[in-house]
This record gives sequence, C-alpha cells and structure tokens, in this order.
Amino acid sequence: MTTFDNRENAFENKFARDEELRFKATARRNRLLGQWAAAKLGLSGAAADEYAQAVVKADFDEPGDEDVVRKLVADFAAAGLDLSEHQIRREMNELMATAVTQIEQAR
Repeated sequence: MTTFDNRENAFENKFARDEELRFKATARRNRLLGQWAAAKLGLSGAAADEYAQAVVKADFDEPGDEDVVRKLVADFAAAGLDLSEHQIRREMNELMATAVTQIEQAR
C-alpha cells in the first residue's frame, strides 16, 4: 500500500466513526428529549418510556430534526402547554451536548 492509500483508508475510517457517533448521539439526544417532554406532559414510568421511544422513532420520518420538533410542538399544544419551537430547539441543543458526553464516556 502506498502512503496515499493509507491516508485514504484513515479518512474513510474516521468518517465512518464520526457518522456512527453522530447517529448514536442523535438517538440518545432524542431519547433524553423524549424524557424531558414526557416530564413536561406529566408522564412517568412506563408511559414516559413509551413516549421517549416514540420521539426516537419520530426522527426516522425524514432527515433532520424537523420531524421531532413537529411532534413535540403538536403534543405540547394538544396538552395545552405553551412551549415554543425555540424552547424545544434550545433543549435539543443542550441535550445533544449531554448525549455526546455520555457516549464518549461510555467508550
């Protein structure tokens, strides 16, 4: 193998690791976000766990975070809670940092 091949393989491996980390962190963030939202909705125990799982599944509807935000906005509105999209996105950002930290510590 040449040096170029070694560098190419290293970049491909790094890209694969980064994508795996991004996927895991997003899934964990969504679970944490679901738990946060469940608490706001007054859910606990198994109902809160089911709701958190539903938030994780909602992220598979389309690429990006819009599907998750839409779900939470609709669920909060249906429950009569006044939480803005901005508040949800701020919580998402904070929980992403938490999720990344948790995953890195588990390595």
